[in-house]
Amino acid sequence: MKDFLKLIRWQNLLIVAATMLLMRYGVLEPILSKMLVVDQETGRQLSMELQMPLLEFILLVAATVLITAGGYVINDYFDIKTDLINRGKVIVGTTIPRREAMTIHNILNLLGVAAGFYISWKAGYFWLGTMFLMVSGLLYFYSASYKRQFLIGNLIVAALTAMVPLLVAIYEWPAMYSYYSGSTQEVPALSVLFNWTGGFAVFAFLTTLTREIIKDIEDYEGDSAYGRNTLPIVLGIKTSKSVATFLVILTAFLLFAVWYLFVNDTVTLIYMVLLIELPLLYIPFLLWKNGNKSELHKASRLMKIVMITGILYSVVVTLIIKLNLV
Repeated sequence: MKDFLKLIRWQNLLIVAATMLLMRYGVLEPILSKMLVVDQETGRQLSMELQMPLLEFILLVAATVLITAGGYVINDYFDIKTDLINRGKVIVGTTIPRREAMTIHNILNLLGVAAGFYISWKAGYFWLGTMFLMVSGLLYFYSASYKRQFLIGNLIVAALTAMVPLLVAIYEWPAMYSYYSGSTQEVPALSVLFNWTGGFAVFAFLTTLTREIIKDIEDYEGDSAYGRNTLPIVLGIKTSKSVATFLVILTAFLLFAVWYLFVNDTVTLIYMVLLIELPLLYIPFLLWKNGNKSELHKASRLMKIVMITGILYSVVVTLIIKLNLV
């Protein structure tokens, strides 16, 4: 069981589930509570509420987690040789046989895609289920081929990570529109849901892309031995560090720009500077310090921490909305 949990990266799966929960209850719910609608029958003003049933939301989280777990399994399945060089140990092929790993991958994806089609059907958009099927296939081909190609693998992982917060808004919207279009005089513009979750999605995309490039630099030896065309191998380690540094600076700038233009409250500024901006801007220092694997690993871990603190900003969103700080 211990090796199985390591194989599916249970800590990362918890982050995925927590992200979706925080988007729903830390961002969407407090935002909706400030949006007023007029009841058709009574003429009273009411605060908007989440309308996607809890069970369907749980299934949405489960579908996302299951497909993500399947992606981790198939990634290790194809990475046995390079992981032996880069990390010195593997799970697939040792404690978990390759055939068993493939079976686990198939089961996880089957359950995830089935749950995805079910919640899409309940939302009234059955075709949305194909998104889960496509992601499942994309993760397979990413592990089998795309991650060996120049930048394509990095962009795929970053884009899929960015989809996690957006999924919450995508599946909440149909339930809300259906309910409020039939019970209220006018449905407010629900684009605000996508504006907020979209901000988290852009942050997730940029930080994930940066971390993937750092991990490629860290894995240079194994990737080079097996002919992979990652960014460090094609353009060199120094250029890759420069790209990662540029992405860090871009992310830090965009965070400040969003705060200045749209949020502009003291609580957000303090949280952003102390828990996101300063750790983020320390990453280039680690990258350029001496270039050994230890510093690169620290940079990768610090980027993951920044990603988590970025997600946890959703708790601050709840605070600033309820206290009318924006």
